[in-house]
Amino acid sequence: MSGMLAGGLLVGAMAAPLALLALCLMRPARPIVPALLALAPLPALAAAVLVLSGPELAVDLPSLRLSLRLDTPGALLLGAAALLWSFAGLWVAGWQRQGDGRLRFVVCWLLTMTGSLGIFAVADLPGFYFFFALVSLPAYGLIVHDDTAAARRAGAVYIAFAVSGEALLLLGFALLAAGMPTGSLHIVDVMAALPTSPWRTAAIAFTAGGLLFKMGAVPMHVWMPPTYTAAPIPAAAALSGAAVKAGVIGLLRFLPFDDAGLAPALVLVGLASAFYGVAVGLTQASPRTVLAYSSISQMGVVAALLGMGWAATDATVRLDAAFYGANHALAKGGLFLAIGVMAGRTGDRGRATIAAATVLALGLGGLPLTGGALAKQVAKSALGDGLVGGLMLASTVGTTLLMMHFLALLAREAGRPESVPGAAGRWAWRATVVAAVGLPWLLFGIVADGPGTALAPAALLAAAWPVAAGVGLWFAFRHWFDRLPRIPAGDWLTTLEAAFGSLHRLGDAAVWFDLRSRTWVVAGVSLLAIVVVLAAATALRG
Repeated sequence: MSGMLAGGLLVGAMAAPLALLALCLMRPARPIVPALLALAPLPALAAAVLVLSGPELAVDLPSLRLSLRLDTPGALLLGAAALLWSFAGLWVAGWQRQGDGRLRFVVCWLLTMTGSLGIFAVADLPGFYFFFALVSLPAYGLIVHDDTAAARRAGAVYIAFAVSGEALLLLGFALLAAGMPTGSLHIVDVMAALPTSPWRTAAIAFTAGGLLFKMGAVPMHVWMPPTYTAAPIPAAAALSGAAVKAGVIGLLRFLPFDDAGLAPALVLVGLASAFYGVAVGLTQASPRTVLAYSSISQMGVVAALLGMGWAATDATVRLDAAFYGANHALAKGGLFLAIGVMAGRTGDRGRATIAAATVLALGLGGLPLTGGALAKQVAKSALGDGLVGGLMLASTVGTTLLMMHFLALLAREAGRPESVPGAAGRWAWRATVVAAVGLPWLLFGIVADGPGTALAPAALLAAAWPVAAGVGLWFAFRHWFDRLPRIPAGDWLTTLEAAFGSLHRLGDAAVWFDLRSRTWVVAGVSLLAIVVVLAAATALRG
């Protein structure tokens, strides 16, 4: 009976948002759908809790040709994602009661949520690709919801990079399937057969490349800053915290930890992203854009963590990376919601919001007693004390410096009239703060010996000094940040757009030439020239 209940919850994780989507097709039921958005992720949360307290779940749905399997790393990420989607859905409910929503937004929200929750539990290649596309493509409607020029540009950039990442992933999956001698498309079977595949390296390279697109790794990161800057607050929170973890769970599923392979390349990409996100983030003047570059940096840390575990052929690093990603999901989602909350706060209320946001923000840098400190401690064993470990420690100082910059910008948001949240939005923010602070402590025993190791004086000191160094650097140089050159959100995206503009002009020239060449005079002369050339070649050959 318990097995049937567990399997039902796993299926319900995907079925619940789809049921609300069906209600959107019924005109009389549409007004109540926004109020139910916060409830849709609860079956997924319940399934995650069951796995974290017991064995993994597995369900086969032959009629849908879909297999589901939820293990501990997937459950960590699924639980955090479900909580964030629920809290963000609560924000949307209050926001839409104020008359600021559209049916398209709710439909895209539910589709994206379905993909975001399903990706953590799917167990076969076609299903993974389906949910990966579902968490990516419908999000376009969330990004362009405000219908401003910036939103339309961000949506166009986002969809271009999303499709590019999916194309790489599809190539990788095709090669993975081609190397499977029995024809099974279950992820476990495909990965077990990978060592004997003649396309092993190419399959992993394409697959990892598509997943790194989703994570916003450098240099595939340029979609992330304009997207998170343009999207409405609840959408930015859900996309930055939960949806981006589709790339993380993909690396957990598809990296072959039995052979180091391309591990050094993944470490290099992770290190580059970790430092690049901090460096460019410090030049930004929008708190949303700063958080976007922070996500680039933090996803770089996850990539480097997995790369180091891969290099050591240590598959246990998957659990460490999942814990790190779960903490990031709640903290980053909470910080985006803080931006919206600050729009309606002044005086003491504004200071209280800043204080709570400070705990979340500095927690990303490893502030003692926060989930970030626990995540850093978990990651330290895989990163080691060598060069990579030292660089990651330096990135922790950089993260704290970047978060101090964010907090300074957040204080300037106080009292702005646009996008002021309702009571539901404010409760969503409070719930996210509580979850981001408390949940990592509840989960820490799954990945470590227990909370006692994190409370040891040596551990507290090791967590405290990088944060203190970052805070000290900000106070020492805070007056210089306003003088830094303002790099556009998306940095080299402007160069990329200029290059595409040039290609567009070349395309126009090609169309013009094609139309001109179809005229009788030009076509006749061209045909005569071809006949003469062929006749001359025949004569010379004879």
